[in-house]
Amino acid sequence: MLYNKATKVGFMGCGNMAQAVIKGLIEKKVLEPQHLFATNRSPGKLLKFKESYNIQICQTNEELVESVDIVILAMKPQDLLAAIEPIASLFHDKQIVISLAAGITMNTLKKNLAQCRMIRMIPNTPSIIGSGLIGYVASEDVNDYLDTITEDLFSSLGKVVKLKDEDQLEAFMVACSSGTGFVYELMMYWNDWLQEHDFDEDLAKELTIETFLGASLLGKTNINLSLEDLQSKVTSKKGVTFAGLESIREQEIERSLRVAFEKSSIRNQELAKLLK
Repeated sequence: MLYNKATKVGFMGCGNMAQAVIKGLIEKKVLEPQHLFATNRSPGKLLKFKESYNIQICQTNEELVESVDIVILAMKPQDLLAAIEPIASLFHDKQIVISLAAGITMNTLKKNLAQCRMIRMIPNTPSIIGSGLIGYVASEDVNDYLDTITEDLFSSLGKVVKLKDEDQLEAFMVACSSGTGFVYELMMYWNDWLQEHDFDEDLAKELTIETFLGASLLGKTNINLSLEDLQSKVTSKKGVTFAGLESIREQEIERSLRVAFEKSSIRNQELAKLLK
């Protein structure tokens, strides 16, 4: 199978990430709606997809697998194995299977679908607005084919990053997927501080978002500078920013964040054991 405009892509599951991918594929004209297929446990959500994007809907997972060239497993991790185990024999060696499920390793996927070329992928939630990070590993790397497929299908969601192995994929998930939630936690502290100093709720939120966005964009437009260099540009010795930074370091905020990263990583390992 060579990727082209007639390649058929099917989604098992119609959650937010599936919607983001479908929206991106259609808007970027990567594929036409008639080449996109979906199933979902909830018929109501499936019909909404049909109405919103004019894609093809399948009544069963069996029908979907028999209709498409690429199967994207977009259901909840706890539902994935139960969905594919009964129909594993329907998959064939020309198909590519892309799993978006956290906690389910490549080995576990290959136990059930050994005949397929496999990609394991972790998108983060900003992918919904086309500003995401999409990390992936592939089951084989004999040529650039799987890389090309991945880039073609997912670049509309943001930056696609090929990772060395699943250990790196797990680190990516904690830092860039769970990490989005950690950033929101920090933003809530900014927001609360401003409200405590008589800013109304809407303005406090806007100022918080613009502060984080501005810092990120400044870093992006000065990619040759290290983060330490960027920080030094807003810090003068014995100044206001310097005083705050000293306190952050005295309170060992870095250690707290590192513990949070490790806790997330440990939980991911626990889930992987449960979902074997």
